[in-house]
Amino acid sequence: MHIRTVDLENDGECHAFYTAFREAELAGNADRPIWSEPEMRAFLAEPSDAEDIHVFGAFEDGENGQLVGSAFTFYPLLDNTEKAYTGVYVAPDRRGQGIGSALVDHVVEHAARLDRTALLAEATYGFDRREDHPYRRFAEKRGFVPASVEVARRAELPIPEAQLDAWIAEAEAHHIGYRVETFTDTVPADLLPSVCHVLNQLAIDAPTGDLDFEAEQVTPEIRRQTDARNKKSGLRRYETVAIDQTGAAVGVSTIGVPADSDKMHQWATIVLKAHRGHRLGLALKAHNLRAAQRDHPDRTAIHTQNHETNRPMVAINERFGFKPVELCVEFQRKLDA
Repeated sequence: MHIRTVDLENDGECHAFYTAFREAELAGNADRPIWSEPEMRAFLAEPSDAEDIHVFGAFEDGENGQLVGSAFTFYPLLDNTEKAYTGVYVAPDRRGQGIGSALVDHVVEHAARLDRTALLAEATYGFDRREDHPYRRFAEKRGFVPASVEVARRAELPIPEAQLDAWIAEAEAHHIGYRVETFTDTVPADLLPSVCHVLNQLAIDAPTGDLDFEAEQVTPEIRRQTDARNKKSGLRRYETVAIDQTGAAVGVSTIGVPADSDKMHQWATIVLKAHRGHRLGLALKAHNLRAAQRDHPDRTAIHTQNHETNRPMVAINERFGFKPVELCVEFQRKLDA
């Protein structure tokens, strides 16, 4: 077994990396939302000032052999710089052969060499095996412990527009003085700094279990890099923003719409603490979904996930018809022990 950096400019090697990733990710749930290959290539290969990304493959029979396992590690560069985020992927028919363990050892050594003291990895699996799923047993055997639990949810689309309009009208009376505007793919330059500020608070605002984060430091320049990667991969981004009397964003809800999929992804919804109590969260989500599904009437489902203790957001999602699908467990391994 040989582990080395994957050449993302090599189409065959990149496709083999994606194939291992895809087969591993869809094991146990073929409906699980994952990156498309164009999305993966755009986000792994394009540079970003916010993070450094390393992509590894496990190759059978030497460095030019068949790729049989994939791994990547994201290193934040601006915030939370003691952490690294990793994923290790082995197709079901190649498991139990030491491939995953070898990749874990490699990413652990790599993160430690770059002076990271905490390595985080997520695993997704069913509620019925919460305590003893093979993914959990694999992680714990290699020094990772469960640190945060989110629940993946799915809602059928379309949600009737009359229902979305009713939720918008219900919320509207509670946020007089605020404007709610929806943007596609990018946010106007004058609004972008305050949008970044709102989204940067998510890491410290939402429940995170036993994990501690500092606010992110995404700047308008970094956001534009992300917008460029989205455009290259065909991913559309719908963003509805609550704007206060000063003209600053105070709440944001984001939906991602991949190019080659029948799904949408509900990403962050956040309202700054000083502006809560005005039903802005409900308004933002309803406005945003109305815009996204008008433009993409072919989409049949929308996926999201929230920490299992985040009752206010879960309650809104339940109104939208989101049903629990599976657990998303964040594991942590401390590297400074």
